[in-house]
Amino acid sequence: MAKTLVAYFSAGGNTAEKAELLAKAADAGLYEIKPAAAYTKADLDWENKNSRSSLEMADRSSRPAIADKNIDVSAYDRIFLTFPIWWNYAPTIINTFLESCDLSGKTVVLFATSGGSDFGETAAGLMKSIPDTAWIKEGLLLNGTQTVEGISEQLKALGL
Repeated sequence: MAKTLVAYFSAGGNTAEKAELLAKAADAGLYEIKPAAAYTKADLDWENKNSRSSLEMADRSSRPAIADKNIDVSAYDRIFLTFPIWWNYAPTIINTFLESCDLSGKTVVLFATSGGSDFGETAAGLMKSIPDTAWIKEGLLLNGTQTVEGISEQLKALGL
């Protein structure tokens, strides 16, 4: 059985809750991708074109610093990468995380929360950060009310 790590980024707490449920459902380790500088409510104001999140997402080469630059994922076979979808992509801090890890031989499965978007161009945008080291596939959108049992059944249906 593959050893799994749920690595997640959550700016407002919703994605953290879903990642914790996912980790329980998958009997996986849990790791929070923490930004070096926490996001404030003003930073997350997507209607303000000068907010931190808007500026980062407007510049797809942006790589916000993460607090832990030395994460060791060598003990895991697959990474369940969990994040909110911003502007049809993963937040650019997810690219920072991917570029900070050795993901050779690992499978990366995407899980996301979203206010209405699907995965859009998320996988393609992330592959640019790890073109030769891992395989990325879409998992689930973890929107609405979720339970450990419900997520477990969805994982089984996906062969995970």
